[in-house]
Amino acid sequence: MSEGWTAIVEGAVVVLAIVMGVRLGSIGLGLWGAAGTAVLIFVFKDTPGEPPISAFFIIIAVITASSAMQAAGGIDWLVQVAGKIIQRNPQQITYVAPIVTLLFTMGAGTGNIYLSLIPVIYATSLEAGVRPERPLSVSTIASGFGLTASPVAAAMAAMLALVEATDASFTLSNILMITIPAGIVGTLTASFVMSRRGKDLAEDEEYQRRLAAGEVAPPERSESGALPPQAKRSALIFLAGVAYIVLAGLFPELRPNVIPSEESLGVLEPLGMNETIQLVMFIVALVIVMWTKVSPGDVAKQPLIASGLVAAIALFGLAWMTATYLDNNPVVITSIGDIVTSHPLFLAVALFLVCAMTTSQSATTNAIVPIGLAALSVPAVVAMWPSLVGCFLLPANGTQLAAVEIDKTGSTRLTKNPLYHSFTIPVLTGWVGALVAGAVVSTFL
Repeated sequence: MSEGWTAIVEGAVVVLAIVMGVRLGSIGLGLWGAAGTAVLIFVFKDTPGEPPISAFFIIIAVITASSAMQAAGGIDWLVQVAGKIIQRNPQQITYVAPIVTLLFTMGAGTGNIYLSLIPVIYATSLEAGVRPERPLSVSTIASGFGLTASPVAAAMAAMLALVEATDASFTLSNILMITIPAGIVGTLTASFVMSRRGKDLAEDEEYQRRLAAGEVAPPERSESGALPPQAKRSALIFLAGVAYIVLAGLFPELRPNVIPSEESLGVLEPLGMNETIQLVMFIVALVIVMWTKVSPGDVAKQPLIASGLVAAIALFGLAWMTATYLDNNPVVITSIGDIVTSHPLFLAVALFLVCAMTTSQSATTNAIVPIGLAALSVPAVVAMWPSLVGCFLLPANGTQLAAVEIDKTGSTRLTKNPLYHSFTIPVLTGWVGALVAGAVVSTFL
């Protein structure tokens, strides 16, 4: 079989494994990824690709620290802080809520924190007479931008490993210098467009009908419950760890010189960022457990542990499969690389659509980014990386479904067409805004 036909047949195996994994859901993407890897190795006799060990353990370390914070009440404290910020500016909620969601997702490294903000955003918009669809839809995609701008997100773990393998001088801080402005501009672009979309509640016929029929009533603003002292303490410890990681990426001298140089015998270089993130996050988890007196058993029972393991398993199985496929079929990288070289925006489209199909930012990163890095400069690839917001193109995410479910006004909705719903316009406009901002900022790096 010719090289081209082999790549096509093996590519069909990869696509089939991804489709079956998406259909199975949860850890199914990782399990089917492992099954696809087995087919490539045992049937096609491919040499195994490099499994994403570093990214896998970064996820494990981060979810351990996040779960310790959650067990101590730190997540609840962050939600209370976010809620107060949102409720102080009810009339500007279409701008304030998404930015708050973006920032808190960046800090926590997980989109799960947005699930807790959804009721606050809905209640505040309802009290202000603002169409809930506007802040809810934009905040949903803002949580996606927050993950590509977070130093401790699973997707960032995958991206950092790939970038460092290509250009060790391009650090985590360099990535954040691009993705943070891109995420903010993308979010504000979507907010601007959505602030003018749809009717206000006072003029919305469907809402008025539901209100008259007693199907919906404006909720009363609920007071935040008291949290134990260790809640705030755990959140501050976690955020201190995040801050140190960012500074360690920006200033290598904050990392010990313990890695032998490959170029100069006897010279030591700073500890890599992968190992730095792993160690710092495990230490953060330990400090939280010891200082807040949280039981290690309670940490292991937190919901974040389960969601993090799902992400780690999905990343490992799918990334291993795509690495095996690409390593043994260089014609794929060459062919797509030629297209990307001639039409760089093709990479952004590929990231957007693949993430829409897999709904996994980490898996998409490992599948598509290596192709871009083989054809384009690292800053150019990073500038297009926020295209992972495409994971919200289809209504297949828990945050989207939760936003639709909570909105009793009927403004946030899905339709029979899976490509057109309340999140479609924010996704597309936010994507364009992020790409423009990323392209501009990347030219300076």
